[in-house]
Amino acid sequence: MKYQSTIRTIAVAIMIMGAFSSCKKFLEEDPKGQVTEVNYYKTESDAVSAVNSIYSYLNSISTGSTAGVYHSSFWVTAGLSSDELLNNQVGAPQLDQLATFTQTSQNSTLEEIWAMHYKTIFVANVAISRIPAIPMNSALKARLLGEAKFLRGLMYFNLVRMFGKVPLLVDENAPLLPSPATTDAIYTQIITDLGDAAAVLPLSYTAGSGRGRATQGAANAILAKVYLTLKQWDKASIAAKKVIDSNQYELWEDFADVFKLSSRNGKEAIFSVGFGDAGGAIIFWEAGQFLVRLLPPALSVEGVQNAQGWQIPTQYLYNRYDADDRRRAVTFITEIHDPSGPVTTIRPYIQKYWDRVAEPTGNASSNDFPVIRYADVLLMYAEANNELNNTELAEDYINMVRKRARFNGTTYLNTVPDYNNLSQAQMREAILNERMMEFVAEGQRWFDLARTGQLETKVPLAKPGITPAAKNYLFPLPQRELDLNKNLSQNTGY
Repeated sequence: MKYQSTIRTIAVAIMIMGAFSSCKKFLEEDPKGQVTEVNYYKTESDAVSAVNSIYSYLNSISTGSTAGVYHSSFWVTAGLSSDELLNNQVGAPQLDQLATFTQTSQNSTLEEIWAMHYKTIFVANVAISRIPAIPMNSALKARLLGEAKFLRGLMYFNLVRMFGKVPLLVDENAPLLPSPATTDAIYTQIITDLGDAAAVLPLSYTAGSGRGRATQGAANAILAKVYLTLKQWDKASIAAKKVIDSNQYELWEDFADVFKLSSRNGKEAIFSVGFGDAGGAIIFWEAGQFLVRLLPPALSVEGVQNAQGWQIPTQYLYNRYDADDRRRAVTFITEIHDPSGPVTTIRPYIQKYWDRVAEPTGNASSNDFPVIRYADVLLMYAEANNELNNTELAEDYINMVRKRARFNGTTYLNTVPDYNNLSQAQMREAILNERMMEFVAEGQRWFDLARTGQLETKVPLAKPGITPAAKNYLFPLPQRELDLNKNLSQNTGY
């Protein structure tokens, strides 16, 4: 694989130096001076910085020619390749392909996703390999290894769902031309990594000391999603209930509060990736592109300076909401208020990440990307129990999310009613619908439709004339990787 071409000689030095040079301005414990294989991985501070460098690949745009995992490509792809988003970005044929399910192995966005995930995995593997030999506080060592394993497990979970059989590299000295592993082997490693992480990570960190770091709740929440994807409903239910019973998380009463900058790492956030100033977090990097990509250009009359509206919601998505559903008003913008007088109605754009008070000009965003939040755990618990024929219990938990949707910021309305007396099939559909409305532009929708087998059913409703094929339950492996590694094989249909 391309990124491993120098492993045997200078890879460790170059990769670690690259990671830390991009983190220098914000990591409190960044190593000073030249980092080499000879003088690194000697101290407790080295171990902390090594794990910090893994996080940097989640969002930094200073890690080479590609952006971090959650900077834009990943969540944009999950939205475009579904009934959620349309591409409105001129001169981006790779995104047009994703939105119309015509992508090929040459798609540059998929290349970026692959590259950044494996770069993150490589840095995690180095940390997991080297930290055990460092003489340091044993509790901190265990926690750091838990964080590294959590991040590696999360990366492989994304990769196996998107690409299927991929190389499973868990050693810094992996072969230069690795063969793909079976999906069973990959999922076994994911479950092991997340289980190991859950066993040692703290429930929380002291104020200001660990914002943005993985926790026990994050490991169990992602583990619940892994089991949900594997249709191991009992294990998914158990993992989700561990998060619920930890009493570490709550829903914000008002859906609008979820996306305020003051709510970053708040009571609903289980694992998020910070951008911009990240509210004083230890772990944060460059500004996010949520506002540039999602806000309408017409907002320039309100003083918003760089909104491009590159990705827009489907009208089908907007129409799924009850008119009084709080999520609709928070998620979308449909009017432009010109200070000179007129109010212009526009097609829906996505505004949920825009904190108008904190970031009035709507340029580069300091908001967090919500990898997983508490509402997701509640809906996963509902889904798992519905599949276990505990439909009444499923109703209780989906209705927790549903209740918030009828809070208008002041009072609870009589609209957006609870679900009652649904059959298992009806509840299955209700959960998928709630997930659609709850997690707009959070990188969830393609994964939800793929794991439930609903791509061919749902996408044509939002994109008439576009019907995904069986091959679209996986993405093509990047041709660049196939050219470099003849042990890889392309997914069927590409």
